[in-house]
Amino acid sequence: MSAGTAGRKFEHVAVLMGGWSAEREVSLNSGDACAAALETAGYRVTKIDVDRDIARRLGEVAPEVCFNALHGRWGEDGCIQGLLEILGIPYTHSGVRASALAIDKEQTKCIVAGLGVPVAEHRIVDRGDAARQHAMEPPYVAKPICEGSSVGVVIVRQGANRPPETIGAIPAIENEIMVERFVAGRELTCAVIGDRATDIIDIVPAERLTFYDYEAKYAPGGSRHLLPADIPADIYQAVQRHALSAHDALGCRGVSRSDFRYDPDTGQLVFLEINTQPGMTGTSLVPEMAEYAGLGFSALVAWMVEDASCNR
Repeated sequence: MSAGTAGRKFEHVAVLMGGWSAEREVSLNSGDACAAALETAGYRVTKIDVDRDIARRLGEVAPEVCFNALHGRWGEDGCIQGLLEILGIPYTHSGVRASALAIDKEQTKCIVAGLGVPVAEHRIVDRGDAARQHAMEPPYVAKPICEGSSVGVVIVRQGANRPPETIGAIPAIENEIMVERFVAGRELTCAVIGDRATDIIDIVPAERLTFYDYEAKYAPGGSRHLLPADIPADIYQAVQRHALSAHDALGCRGVSRSDFRYDPDTGQLVFLEINTQPGMTGTSLVPEMAEYAGLGFSALVAWMVEDASCNR
């Protein structure tokens, strides 16, 4: 899995970054890192901070291919993918349908559960109702249906008398959010690159943090990554198998990353969600897993560019 200069399909890459979602800052960091890596790999790179005039901007820049470093809504949900299909510009990561399905946590869980992948009990509820009274017996997690990077995630602990007011501020579409049974234990993540599952990282948030939240993901020292995860062999293999199953069932392309919770006390393993636009920052997980597999960062992003296409 490499993309040397010989036999390349593309030379001029537009890196799409920024945008206006809740994950704008993360996207800018990912875009800067990927642009620098692509320049190191020998590509001509144009960085584009995406705004609503992106079609006009792409017409001016005329790239051969787009590296999609956008995160969150409009960049990760099939919107930018559909525009690139209309414009006929090859792009990285997953296509329209897979992106739209994967960002919807409920749709994803329904699909993977149908394959026998274990998922946590959940309900889709009105955000206001969930802020007034418990939507399920604590402990549980309240979160947006269509956001990433742990944006808006609220954990309601065992013994809480009433929901925290912060539930009322969770980003929502048509005022709906997901309430999901909290699974104690360890946070595991596994990537798929092409058609192969990587080794698994056990994510340990810093002691000051309660879970793998936005700070744990992106702040230096926010978490420790144990690679490979020290878990039983059957659990290790199950995580890799489930990550591949989710990637294939949703029709993902290029790179994806699936997140899991594992309780070593009970042996319970559940799939949480899949990310079709995983972070590519200095603290991100996919570059670390790729490096462990022998694929350096520049080689990884070059492979992603050469894998790009339309009709994904």
